[in-house]
Amino acid sequence: MKYLFLLYSPGGAPKDPTSVEYAETFAAFAEAEAAMEKAGVMLDCAPLQPVSAASTVRVRDGRTMVTDGPAAEIKEQVGGYLVVECADLDEALRWAATLPSARDGWVEVRPVFSVVPPS
Repeated sequence: MKYLFLLYSPGGAPKDPTSVEYAETFAAFAEAEAAMEKAGVMLDCAPLQPVSAASTVRVRDGRTMVTDGPAAEIKEQVGGYLVVECADLDEALRWAATLPSARDGWVEVRPVFSVVPPS
């Protein structure tokens, strides 16, 4: 079963890439991701650009509307994602708990719905 981990943090990623906080956070993510890769559960992962780089697309009555910024204004930000393949939800939750986001923010774990195209 595939699971999507959405990584949330209250203030986004550390802003200063030269700071100790940034280095510690980066190292903790690298360690968790390396363990997932070694176990063969990691399928994809990436950090996201800040919400200021987002665009939101809506189609209403056949008209496409694009606005700058996120779909919702909230203090918490999705800072990245991982896609893993695990035997079950319990295994996915154990892996999610190894991520730094679980300690200073939270990790939303969502099963990926398998869509079988019609034949």
